[in-house]
Amino acid sequence: MATSPNLDTPFVRFIWKAFAQDLKLYLVGKTVYLSLGSNLGDRVANLEAAIDRLRAIGEVVRVSSFYETEPVEFTAQPWFLNCVVKLETDKTPKQLLAAIVRIEREMGRRRTQKKGPRLIDLDILLFGTSVIKSQGLTVPHPAMHERRFVLEPLAEIAPAVRHPVLEHTARELWEALPAGQGVRKLKVEKNH
Repeated sequence: MATSPNLDTPFVRFIWKAFAQDLKLYLVGKTVYLSLGSNLGDRVANLEAAIDRLRAIGEVVRVSSFYETEPVEFTAQPWFLNCVVKLETDKTPKQLLAAIVRIEREMGRRRTQKKGPRLIDLDILLFGTSVIKSQGLTVPHPAMHERRFVLEPLAEIAPAVRHPVLEHTARELWEALPAGQGVRKLKVEKNH
């Protein structure tokens, strides 16, 4: 009578772990860059809470430093705290948008004034190399190449990532910005 093979060996565990890792990578799929901002309440806590909530929709791979930035367009409001997150997700662009809008809503964001003060703001900057133009979603973010508060933290964590339309790296776009908008890196003990 034949005996059953021993499946609890270091080799089998190694193969299973490698298979599980490959399966995880297959399921995750896309690298996404998100811009996070807050200029109301405890800005650090708001960003940290949003980062924690993002873990429910993907793997948070990297988080930039936090940057204090002066508001643009509507300037009569408090300065923002911003960062960029690299996220691996299996969500489609529309699913991701719905998930981040839900995070904003759950955290108390109310869209009462365009470009006005907010507890939390989550924007999709890049979704892999996709170019998306649909109602409610444009990727790459249509103004990212003009915003120091986006490009400085993006260039910190992904200097070589390319804008799929402009075909320049994050670092190249950041270095090409004219002087102007105030952005300063904060030394903050982050909990993520």
